[in-house]
Amino acid sequence: MPSAEDTSVHQERPVVRPTQQDEIAAAGSELIGGPVGRWARLGTGPLTPVRVIVLVAIGMFALGMVQKMPCYDWAWFRGTSSQYTHACYSDIPHLYLGRGFAEGRVPYFDRLSGDMEYLEYPVLTGLFMQVASWLTLTPTGDPMQPREQMYWMVNAGMLMICAVIIAVCVARTHRRRPWDGLLVALAPALALTATINWDLLAVALTAAAMLMWSRGRALAFGILIGLATAAKLYPVLLLGPLLVLCWRAGKWREFGAAMFGAAAAWLVVNLPVMAYAPEGWKKFYTFSQERQIDYGSFWLIITQRTGRPIDVDTVNTASVLLMLVMCAGIAGLALTAGRRPRFAQLAFLVVAAFILTNKVYSPQYVLWLIPLAALARPRWRDFLVWQACEVMYFLGIWLYLAYTASGDKHQGLPQEGYQVAIALHLLGTLYLCAVVVRDILLPERDTVRRDGSDDPSGGVLDGAPDAVAFGQVHHPARHAAPAVEGPRVEWGTAGGAAAD
Repeated sequence: MPSAEDTSVHQERPVVRPTQQDEIAAAGSELIGGPVGRWARLGTGPLTPVRVIVLVAIGMFALGMVQKMPCYDWAWFRGTSSQYTHACYSDIPHLYLGRGFAEGRVPYFDRLSGDMEYLEYPVLTGLFMQVASWLTLTPTGDPMQPREQMYWMVNAGMLMICAVIIAVCVARTHRRRPWDGLLVALAPALALTATINWDLLAVALTAAAMLMWSRGRALAFGILIGLATAAKLYPVLLLGPLLVLCWRAGKWREFGAAMFGAAAAWLVVNLPVMAYAPEGWKKFYTFSQERQIDYGSFWLIITQRTGRPIDVDTVNTASVLLMLVMCAGIAGLALTAGRRPRFAQLAFLVVAAFILTNKVYSPQYVLWLIPLAALARPRWRDFLVWQACEVMYFLGIWLYLAYTASGDKHQGLPQEGYQVAIALHLLGTLYLCAVVVRDILLPERDTVRRDGSDDPSGGVLDGAPDAVAFGQVHHPARHAAPAVEGPRVEWGTAGGAAAD
């Protein structure tokens, strides 16, 4: 007979049930019958976790579309302040005409007649906007209002697909935690901001990249990050945390593949436009550099409180320096922590640092953080605290714009109230960052690692030993729970025979 040590029964660890680990999830489950029971048969019916998450994501997205109905019916087309008082503003219908899509102009190649000479979005986002204009099948002879309505509706349908992809990718990134995708699907800020702009395209590509990395597909991760960076600038920031983690784990080959894929994908998308329409291509970058201090940033609070404008070059330099300082701190944390941080934790921190130090914070920028927050800190209490702050900011910016656009009527939120809304957004983001940093320093507090996992989204980093570390390194098992709980079956013993 084989020895007991060689033939102990191996069992796959079960799917994590949030209602048994999270008090908020348990309380919320009362609406549908209460927490899952001990003997429940999970995954055997048609409503698998991923399918449930897809249905919830579609339902929440549809509610967000309903929230935009006052603007869709009339507020986008009748005055300025009404779209703010109803908190239903969207860039999409306005830019259909304002960026030449209604006239059939080609982004980046055709000069525009307004204040903006060329489309001020990255190339892949411009392609997304162009495809939506091709799918807007209303005749050119129709009045502009139904054409703008149809353009928004087409974009909403395409963005809904992006939202579903994001929720599915988050649900599948941590194999044993599919229900964390509900954090994305039920996020109120996602429903409210999904159709303001085209950010969901870059967010979907980034979420898919995180899924590919968790499966050990470094090249696919890099390609998707390159495409995401061609749609929005922030995804390239994820290569920084990956560099530090691969350095600590000695995974240089995988990092090299990711870098190659990212550079190649970005160049494939951008080179044709760079070569044949250089002025239009660089508009996004020059606009980002020349843009003045804008809504949502702590820089705006400083200028409003002091009454003194700050030169844009000074703000650009200061923002870059602050970002570099924060990134250096994140890198130091990653290299000196007793246990190597999870990739999702560092990815969340670096994108949050970019948001906190930037000179503008549009309300849809919260979409960048939602999937990363669900992976970095899948705890309903902390997630909802942060989301509440973001919803308050969402309402605050529109009420402030209503106040400034209503003339002597002053309908909305005055400047001081808007500053409070900005402060809530900043504090909510800082709170979630602080909780993530605490989880890094105290891995036993990390919800994901509580069951013995190391880094489910880490791919080749998951369970890998450290090659470089500058602090006192703790073996992962120091804070890990046993992989299998229950009696151990041994062959050739009385207990083993009884078990048989």
